[in-house]
Amino acid sequence: MTDSQTAVRPERRAELAAGLARVRARIADACAAAGRQRDEVTLVAVTKTYPAADVVALAGLGVTDVGENRDQEAAPKAEAVAEAGAAPRWHFIGQLQRNKARSVVRYADVIQSVDSVRLAAALDAAAGAVRDRPLDVLVQVSIDGDPARGGALPGAADPQRGLDPVAAAVAGADGLRLAGLMAVAPLGWEPDRAFARLAEVAAALRADHPGATVLSAGMSGDLESAVGHGATHVRVGSALLGMRPALR
Repeated sequence: MTDSQTAVRPERRAELAAGLARVRARIADACAAAGRQRDEVTLVAVTKTYPAADVVALAGLGVTDVGENRDQEAAPKAEAVAEAGAAPRWHFIGQLQRNKARSVVRYADVIQSVDSVRLAAALDAAAGAVRDRPLDVLVQVSIDGDPARGGALPGAADPQRGLDPVAAAVAGADGLRLAGLMAVAPLGWEPDRAFARLAEVAAALRADHPGATVLSAGMSGDLESAVGHGATHVRVGSALLGMRPALR
């Protein structure tokens, strides 16, 4: 990656600054409406398909956390951003295959999409081999309990996909730290219904794992509802960076 590939055009920096101001204002308004402090909610800039230059620019504008969902894109991008002198906190937010675990744990600070005991075991082994500190993990929850989609299943007895077994596997792993939960509102559900259900699941998890306080929920279209129901992290892409380039 050359310097020119991480250099930021002034007009693009201005676009990003304007988008960031709008998103920050939305988060602040949502916090005020919910009676929460603004510093209770962290913005995760979802930079998938956007260039490393945008990440460098966002870091320069004060964004501390960025999210990616494909290892083949995220790994070189994280390297390029580091070479440019920026050091955001990297969140892996996409579905993760076990054979990618060793790559992802080298650059990710947080994995938000763990939804099986097998994946937790693979990440634990990989993290123990290459990291000097535990990897923060969020268990992805299936709010509607549909086993055909990603997410651990609340209340399910499934020893691999049940939320309780997955959370216990993460909490008991030497190389991992159970930080909390992540979820996406299911298609067809009103955001308030989805995030109210997620808040109930999160409260139950904290009863067993008091340190699991992170709740990653809400995106460009529904972050206000998520903040209203206790989200500590919102994942915002298009509202911050503009229309997403087509996947190649």
